[in-house]
Formats: sequence, C-alpha cells, structure tokens
Amino acid sequence: MQRKFSNVTTKEILLGDEAVARGAIDAGLSAAYAYPGTPSTEIFQTITTYVKDHQLPVRGLWSTNEKVALEEAIGVSYCGKRALVSMKHVGLNVAADPFMNVAVSGAWGGLVLAVADDPSMHSSQNEQDSRCFADFAQVPCFEPADQQQAYDFTLQAFELSEKLRIPVLLRLVTRLAHSRALVELAARRAQNETRYVEDAGLYTLIPTNARRAYAGLLEKQPRLQKFSSEHAANALTLRGEGKKGILVSGIAWNYLVEALGPKLDDFNVLRIGIYPLPVAKMRALIDASSEVMIIEEGYPFIERFVSALGLFREKPIKGRMTGDIPRSGELSPDVLRRVFGVAVQPSLELKGLAEVLSSRPPRLCDACPHGDSYDVINEVMREVGENTRVMGDIGCYALGYLKPYQAIHSCLCMGSSIGMAIGAAHAGINPSLCVIGDGTFTHSGMTALLDAANDDTNIKVIILDNSIVAMTGGQPTSATDEQVVDLVAGLGVHRKHIRVITPVPQKKAENLAVVKEELAHQGLSVIIARRACVRYAKEIKENKRERDAAHHDDPDCANCTGSC
Repeated sequence: MQRKFSNVTTKEILLGDEAVARGAIDAGLSAAYAYPGTPSTEIFQTITTYVKDHQLPVRGLWSTNEKVALEEAIGVSYCGKRALVSMKHVGLNVAADPFMNVAVSGAWGGLVLAVADDPSMHSSQNEQDSRCFADFAQVPCFEPADQQQAYDFTLQAFELSEKLRIPVLLRLVTRLAHSRALVELAARRAQNETRYVEDAGLYTLIPTNARRAYAGLLEKQPRLQKFSSEHAANALTLRGEGKKGILVSGIAWNYLVEALGPKLDDFNVLRIGIYPLPVAKMRALIDASSEVMIIEEGYPFIERFVSALGLFREKPIKGRMTGDIPRSGELSPDVLRRVFGVAVQPSLELKGLAEVLSSRPPRLCDACPHGDSYDVINEVMREVGENTRVMGDIGCYALGYLKPYQAIHSCLCMGSSIGMAIGAAHAGINPSLCVIGDGTFTHSGMTALLDAANDDTNIKVIILDNSIVAMTGGQPTSATDEQVVDLVAGLGVHRKHIRVITPVPQKKAENLAVVKEELAHQGLSVIIARRACVRYAKEIKENKRERDAAHHDDPDCANCTGSC
C-alpha cells in the first residue's frame, strides 16, 4: 500500500540532494540554512523552491558563511524546532567551531547537518572526509548508499537528534548528491511547537557548564553504539567460516554489487551506513573471515580503525592504506572489478575520435567582467615587473590562473587572498595585490581586511563585484554595489583609497590610471571592479528587487541611500 504524501504522488525521481531536502521537509522542518558549494547547493535550493511552491511555513537563508548558517540553525534548535544546515565538505571547516561545541551542548529541536564530500575533487581543493569530523565531535553520522536512504536517513536523523538531544551529521558524496533515482516519500510530519531549552546552562559553555555538558556527551556514547549496532543499515551477512570478508560503506555498496554481481555471495559481508562503527559486528566479520577487504568512498577512515593504523593485524586487512584500492579519487565499478580480478567491460570506442576531440579547460564566460579586470591587472603587472604576486581566491574568477589570463598566483581557501597578501607584504613583496569576489569577501574576507586596515598594510585589494555567487549557480550575495563600499569603509579603509571602476574594454585606460594611482600609495587601497555577471542578469535583478522590497518595509527607508 502506498503512503499518502499531501496530495502529491508518493514516488518521485530525485537527486540525492533533493532527497535530503524532501526528507527534511517531511520530517517537520521549521528552518534551513546553507552556503552554496558544489555538490551540496541543490539541497537548500530544493527546499526554497518546494516551500515557495507549497506555501509552507519554513524559514531559511543563504547565509553569509557556513559558520553563521550552523549558528542560525542552532538557534532554531534551541527553541525546540527542527533545522537543517547544508554545506560542502570544506565548508564544515568554516563551521567547525560551532559544530564541535554544539556536540557538547547538544540539540533540543532536531538538528541535522547535511555535508556533501567531493572525492576526486571535481569542484574542490581537497578530498577531506566528513566522517572524521563526526568522529572528532563524537556525534552520529549517517552515510546513505542511495537516494532512498538519503531520504529515509534524513527522517531518522531528525528523530535520533531529538531522542538523544544531539546533532547528527548526514554525509553525502558527489555521485550520490548529483545522480537521480526513484524515491518513495512519506507523509509530512507537523512542525514542532516552540519550546525553549530547559537547561540554558548546557548552551552557556563556561568551564563549569562545559565540563557537565561534555560528561553528558560521553554518557550518550553507549546509546549511540547500541543504535548503530542494531540499525538495519549496518547489516552483517556471514556465509561461512574462513571465507574472505568485505566491509563496505555508503555508496561503495552500489559499486560493489555492480562489480561482483552473483560473486558477492562468496564473501562474508558487513555493510555500514550508520556511525559510530558497529564494533561487535566488525569483530564478528573479522573472526569469521580469512581476510577482510575494506571498501569506502573517501579516506581510509574505517580501515584505520580496523587495522589499528596497520600496526596490528590478526587477519590481513586490505584497502586504501595497503594499496589494494587506490589511495585517492572516486571509486567505481571498474575500480572494484580490478581490485577483485574481474574483467573490466570494454567501453564504447569510436575510431578516430581522439584525433578530432581534445580536452578543453574551463574558462570565463564571453564578456565576463572578470576578464576585463584581469586584462587591467596583467597590464599593470607587466609594468611593475616580476617582483610581485597577485593572490587569488575561491570563485569563478579562480579561472584567472589559467590561460589566457594567468593573472593570479594562489587559490587556497575562502577569504585567504587578503590574508596571504598581507603576509606577502610583510615578507617584502611590493606591491602585494589580491583579488576576491563580492560573495567571498562577505563570507570570510572582511576579517582579514580589518587587519589590513588596522595596520594600513601596503596591499591592494581588488574586489570583483559581479552582484551574484556565479560559480555555484547564481545565488544572491550578502552585499553588492554601494553596500560593499560602505562595508569596506566601515572596516576602516579610508574612503579616499576606496576606488570603484567599471571593468569594460571602453574604460580600460581609465581603469589602468586608477590602479596605478593606488599602486603609488604606500598603504592599503581597495579597488572595487563593479559590473554585473553576464550569465545571471535575470537573477541579479530579481535579487535586487527582493532586497528593495524588504528595504521598503523598513520604517527608516526614507533615510536610506540605496536604490530603493
């Protein structure tokens, strides 16, 4: 019998990200927060679209950064309601401070973090594995293998969060986040009523309270272990004493089934989807098996636990650490076929195709304002000479590292360009330049600029203001146009050295003159290259209309200096 779902079909084809979003809504979600980042962006986008289409009382924001997003979600949980916060794996680094501490203080209303990892670094700086953060914080982690589990686990994560009063991490990976499958949906649960946390001391982590709260977190660990060991997602199948064993987690289960097919019946198998690790079942698998192959997407997280870092082995343990499985990159059915000695199926080949097709690196859009900004920067740099560097940052403008521009010399993490430029200036680089987008600036560039302003460091900060977060699909920025100027001035930069240019070919000479003037200034300068993204003109206008409408509702609107 099919389950009823608010007059909507009970089955839909969904991305993994969409399945998480729908699971959160059906779990009685009251609020959602996120910062866009591939491959997690569609989670929040799906929530906002669905909520708007169905007129649901769910609040939410594209937050300034991941730390703020999590703190906003914690505020909802503090009031007894359910909140979801979503981000990509490197975003959890930004949110690490509140994440580690809310693990101690606990959740009141259900609090779930959906974090999408990116093995093979399709759109990321590293391959870090969010399971390590869950283990570090001593909170449960759900790792779905498919879209149905992504949906079901989201529902269960909210229930567990409220039952044990603990935040729960839901870990996705790129292939699951961005692939589709049929998902059966449940009836939507009603939202929680507001009920403020009973013991505010747990959320006031002065040492005396923190020690008490941490003791409570430790007391929860046996219950978490029991939950994990009894959960159906951690299924142990023993087919005979002395057979080879496989321990497999998350999406790797699908690759394993496709790679081995009926041959999988020859192995003892432990499938894991819930953490903390089910120790008793792992012990049973090792005892029954002649050797154990550990297959997991991401770091050798489970393998390190099972093999005690390779220092102790009762039975041979094989996996990424031993070199039996590639140490980095995504898994796939063909990777596992090679691991188990199964013939790899030949792929479709067209004779002569390689001779006419070649790989093409990504590039900025035609007429992109960043391209005109880089033309100015490159011309100035040619005149300055080799004794300088231009620090880059995270955004589509990172493509300025590639040909034809080759205009930046770093791209480390969100907001790093300004801090690195300060350090380069202190190391003797003169002039020291950096570029940062308007979205990245408000995400994590403002604090570094405050340092530069306090020190009047001799750096030139070029803010590429295109009015949108373009790299992840056109999300609104937290500030643009004159708001950016006011923010920069508010951080202590003298307005005389805040210059606004329009990056278009017709104004190249004028823009060059402005940049050269500021290079001559032996102190902090901020040059704002302002021109809207050519790809998202419609979205930019809509975002500005929404901001203006919100501003009109402000009783002080008559005193504003904005476009409204």
